[in-house]
Amino acid sequence: MSERVLVSRCLLGCPCRYDGCAKAYEGIAEAAAKYGWIPVCPEQSGGLPTPRTPAERLGDRVIAKDGTDVTDAFRLGAEETLRLAKLMNIRFALLKAKSPSCGCGTIYDGTHTGTLTDGNGLTAEMLLENGIAVFNEHQLDELLACVTPKRPTETVTFTNMCMIADRDRVL
Repeated sequence: MSERVLVSRCLLGCPCRYDGCAKAYEGIAEAAAKYGWIPVCPEQSGGLPTPRTPAERLGDRVIAKDGTDVTDAFRLGAEETLRLAKLMNIRFALLKAKSPSCGCGTIYDGTHTGTLTDGNGLTAEMLLENGIAVFNEHQLDELLACVTPKRPTETVTFTNMCMIADRDRVL
């Protein structure tokens, strides 16, 4: 059995982004369905509507393009996502790149000019601080290598097949 993974809902084709659109990527919805991944949208979990004014991380704050401080909603969404991850013993997440919630390694710089900078979204940062590995949509193959079941390397004969069945039997 493969590991459960948190996955950004927008990457599955759900229209939950700030602009009311989705950002589906080839292979992600199929992997999520096949392996039973858990869809999340931290911004919606934090109470933000869809659509909503675009926001960017500026230091420890998240500021909407109209100047509204939406940090509390982003933080609540991050906390709810982390709570779910802990509840379900999740060790991996596949999140939307560059997002002020989900971006990992590179995010928009807070000037609302399309400029990127090193950093993490609030949710990605909180997950990483709690030992959860975060991948983005461009790293699907790397994530799959970490979480999908490996083929057994032992030679299967009738004798060891019985031993394997005895070992794996649930009492």
